[in-house]
Amino acid sequence: MSIFQAQFDEAVWRIVANIPSGQVMAYGEIARTAGFPRHARMVSKALSRSNTKLPWHRVVRSDRSLAFPVESEEFAIQKNRLMSEGAVVLNGKVTAVKPDNSDDLDVLIWGPD
Repeated sequence: MSIFQAQFDEAVWRIVANIPSGQVMAYGEIARTAGFPRHARMVSKALSRSNTKLPWHRVVRSDRSLAFPVESEEFAIQKNRLMSEGAVVLNGKVTAVKPDNSDDLDVLIWGPD
């Protein structure tokens, strides 16, 4: 494993482990927050290399759609896990996360500043 890959993986794991329950981040947001912008496609590989269980289901595409084909078992698992945490999933997208009648988008969808 290269030094770059090790640093990238550790940063991704730390960020994903800290995504609060019921909230999501996109692959690109995770890569950018980790200090590796333009490496969104590497995030899923980093997650697959983790020896620790991570809340992978809180990672979504940039348009907030779930990461798997609609008919797949993985899609159903991701959707069910997110919904059990209070997220709203409609038409395969996370549309709101723990709404509280606030107009503040940060309350609806968590992500880096």
